[in-house]
Amino acid sequence: MTVETKSDDTHIADEPPKAVVEPVEAVDAVVAEKEEDNEEPSSSKPVPAVEKSSSFKEESLLPSDLNEAEKKALSELRLKLEETAEVEKEVSLWGVPLLPSKASPGTDVILLKFLRAREFKVEAALEMLKNTLRWRKESRIDSVLDEEGLGDDLEAAGAAHMSGTDREGHPICYNVYGVFGDAEAYQKTFGTEEKRERFLRWRFQLLERGIRKLNFEPGGVASILQITDLKDAPGPSKKELRVTTKRAVGLLQDNYPEFVARNIFINVPFWYYAFHSILSPFLTQRTKSKLVFARPASVTETLLKYIPAEEIPIQYGGLQRDNDTEFSLDNGKVLELVVKAGSTETIELPMPEVGTTLLWDLTVLGWDVNYKEEFIPTDEGFYTIIVQKGKKMGTQDAPIRNSFRNNEQGKVVLTIENSTFKKKKVLYRYKTKGSA
Repeated sequence: MTVETKSDDTHIADEPPKAVVEPVEAVDAVVAEKEEDNEEPSSSKPVPAVEKSSSFKEESLLPSDLNEAEKKALSELRLKLEETAEVEKEVSLWGVPLLPSKASPGTDVILLKFLRAREFKVEAALEMLKNTLRWRKESRIDSVLDEEGLGDDLEAAGAAHMSGTDREGHPICYNVYGVFGDAEAYQKTFGTEEKRERFLRWRFQLLERGIRKLNFEPGGVASILQITDLKDAPGPSKKELRVTTKRAVGLLQDNYPEFVARNIFINVPFWYYAFHSILSPFLTQRTKSKLVFARPASVTETLLKYIPAEEIPIQYGGLQRDNDTEFSLDNGKVLELVVKAGSTETIELPMPEVGTTLLWDLTVLGWDVNYKEEFIPTDEGFYTIIVQKGKKMGTQDAPIRNSFRNNEQGKVVLTIENSTFKKKKVLYRYKTKGSA
């Protein structure tokens, strides 16, 4: 005996339909939330590669890709470095010798960062480089990685951490400002000038730690993706945070050129736009062009433009779980399904062998759907088993992970009912584990 499940369309998990991914536009003051297009994409149309923001394009760091004017500027900077007495013969930055005569393959990559930051104006780039060397020496930055306990409490509280890579291989740094919404944590971090200096030094340590993950060989990934979560962050009335942030932005912009591929601000409250307008005059136009803002309702959708779902933490709507031993980048490809407005779709996960365990992850962008899970035996003489009875999934629900062990051949069927007027994107993955 079997219980039938009704749906408009059924998709076998091995051949999922794919949805069209739209680009996110980077802005530097106001985010206009875009309503989803209800037009149904063709299921036969492939998912395009992630599209970059039209406001910023990360240029090549290969000297062979430069135009003639840029090649000339690089050649001039190389020559001036050899002739500059202020630059010590054995000086290096981030482990890369600066003098071209040392014949390091990463030298041009580092020099191009300073040239791009100063629009290929050689004298300005040279001055910036010398100032960076001076600042690093005065601030003892080269030894900051050896300093213990700078931000142990902040990292334990989740204020910042490095995790995963984006679609282009950039290491991802997460900054969570909601930690400072707690009055005690705020005072402990920003209460005095000494504490603020310690906070800045920890930030430099975190960045230097991230830079160690980069590859300064020509063609390597030489920049980081920054994600700043502003959920429950202290408001603009917090002068200490405002002043510290302004100082940090200035130091990072002046001494770490072109180390941020893009800076994505998520869970952005309305008050932040006023704060950003105050900070904006201190940012170069190039820095502004790398900024992306996402209101709470569009966090997952925005992150997916730049980061694969398996690298996005579950708290942001992705499928990445801390210390996950079940799925990895090499084990568990993420599949997509689009559920049209006012329709129902099912996903069938086959279990042809008895005594196996099926494990799956699933999330729906924005949820607001009805969802259930069933095991349907192949033999009609067996009953359908309810794995997860139907329930309404709200916009704040986390991604689902569930499993089922079968005693007969069959399939697990996941049903998503979308009664809204907007299409919904489903992301899922699964694997089968053999019997003991």
